[in-house]
Amino acid sequence: MEPDQAFGQALRHARTKRKWTQTDLALRAGVDRNYVSLIELGRNSPSVRLMFRLCDALDVTPSDLLKDVERRMRVQGTALTPSLP
Repeated sequence: MEPDQAFGQALRHARTKRKWTQTDLALRAGVDRNYVSLIELGRNSPSVRLMFRLCDALDVTPSDLLKDVERRMRVQGTALTPSLP
């Protein structure tokens, strides 16, 4: 699993745990719903600034969200540091 996919899954989990729609999160974080969708699908990576806004909207710390990302990658047996060409 790629880090972007793991991040998207962790974000979706945090959002659905609150029973929010993508629109709910987008409005609270000040971004477009389609962008939230692309992040959750692992097609886009949020900037650090946006990650903080998303976490603030979800009332989770960035470190807690990233711990979930790390856990998901470990479960899938994915290296935490991508190999360089």
